[in-house]
Amino acid sequence: MKRLSRRTIVLGGLATAGSVVAPWHTAQAAVPFPFKLGVASGEPAPDSVVLWTRLAPSPLNADGQGGMANADVTVEWQVSTNERFSSLVSAGSVAARYADAHSVHVVAGGLAPDSDYYYRFRAQGHISPVGRTRTAPAVGTFGRDLVMAFASCAHYESGYYTAYRRIAEDNPGLVLHLGDYIYEDAASAGSVREHLGSEIVSLADYRRRYAQYKSDPDLQAAHAAAPWLVVPDDHEVENNYANMVRADSSPALTAAEWTARRTAAYRAYYENMPLRPSSAPSGNAISLFRRVRWGQLATFHMLDTRQFRDDQASGDGWKVSTDADLASRSLTGAAQETWLLDGLAQHYGTWDILGQQVFFARQLNSAGAANMDAWDGYRASRSRIQQGWLNRGVRNPLVLTGDVHQAWANDLKADYANPASATIGTELVCTSISSGGNGTASTTIPNVSNNPHLKFFSDRRGYVRTTISPTQVRADFRAVASVTEHAAPVSTVGSFVIVDGQPGLRPA
Repeated sequence: MKRLSRRTIVLGGLATAGSVVAPWHTAQAAVPFPFKLGVASGEPAPDSVVLWTRLAPSPLNADGQGGMANADVTVEWQVSTNERFSSLVSAGSVAARYADAHSVHVVAGGLAPDSDYYYRFRAQGHISPVGRTRTAPAVGTFGRDLVMAFASCAHYESGYYTAYRRIAEDNPGLVLHLGDYIYEDAASAGSVREHLGSEIVSLADYRRRYAQYKSDPDLQAAHAAAPWLVVPDDHEVENNYANMVRADSSPALTAAEWTARRTAAYRAYYENMPLRPSSAPSGNAISLFRRVRWGQLATFHMLDTRQFRDDQASGDGWKVSTDADLASRSLTGAAQETWLLDGLAQHYGTWDILGQQVFFARQLNSAGAANMDAWDGYRASRSRIQQGWLNRGVRNPLVLTGDVHQAWANDLKADYANPASATIGTELVCTSISSGGNGTASTTIPNVSNNPHLKFFSDRRGYVRTTISPTQVRADFRAVASVTEHAAPVSTVGSFVIVDGQPGLRPA
């Protein structure tokens, strides 16, 4: 059996060079299996990737600690070029701390660009399931074409996570999750499967809710299949929140209680996601907008559309609102907007991809009203970003969106009031993993006369599978027939191509 030519010693989860470590042999342990929440990886760079797990032999305990004792535990980890772990390239150990619900975020370094790897953990005499991950191409190189899936909105009570399983079966190189990974609401009798407990507010509540979701084997399969890039939306904290105490929050909270709830929500989010330590929360704030470069092929600009937004215009909901046009209103906040436009000006990759949460294109209902929780409620903010990428000569702006529980494909227009105006970008909207139940087989675009730039619609649950190459992006809208019954088959209900230098959608 091969041995490492060097050992990696972990300091705070960051790998550095050292002496030799041998692969593991089968272990026996008297304590319960602690890896019941699976494994995950994320944040790929050309030379490193984040590895995640959380020890929880009894994941659903009400205290949120997963059945672990009040003590830190040493967790070993390995990265190999094969599933047998006979050729190790990185290894080490890290402390899983009781204060962090025994979660670990290992930055495994010393990896080769654009390469596939396998990883696993060992703790308390048990070996975890094996995960597969991948590094990004080196700067200035395109690397292989990238199969990237993106998804959002996985309400546990609404149905099964078959779509996650189908993502894993597509063998993607990267997965983007665009928010609503969990939902905060109380158990609802008669659901397909029920949440544990009431509306979540405390840190223990949020930790147990993540544990309930992450106990799902289909979700675990999707995490183990590829590295993820994640951003939350509203339900990871509270429905439609906007960086403030909402008058209609559930339950009603004081300012101090709201701060405590946000603090708990973001702490639990970080504990349960494969994020780099730079995203660790500070109090009731978390650093989430970031840029991930995929060589010369693509740049992922991951946005946070909740923490810094102004409150929804005109009391939220679908409204005809002139307040939505106020230049002072922002969905991103000024600092994030500047950061985004500065990054777009760099032209790092062929494709500039905005991973974000809410509907970007204009969308009017039959009465001419728009959704104040989406970019339509912040029209000046959207205009500044669209004009910003035009002014900076961005060749291929592509917006990826979740939130709305339906699939859409949209042309982005210089002037939405003028259908003949230039198409200046493209938006792909994934449907939900399960939220909203089965949906229908409809692909008829609602209110198309008010929205001629909206080119595709599907009401089923599922995800979007993209194949990104230097010359085009192909988008396949994947749908499952049912989420109220487990293991439904998946089919492709629509396919489009976006050609390099030619914004807008073409049938594949």
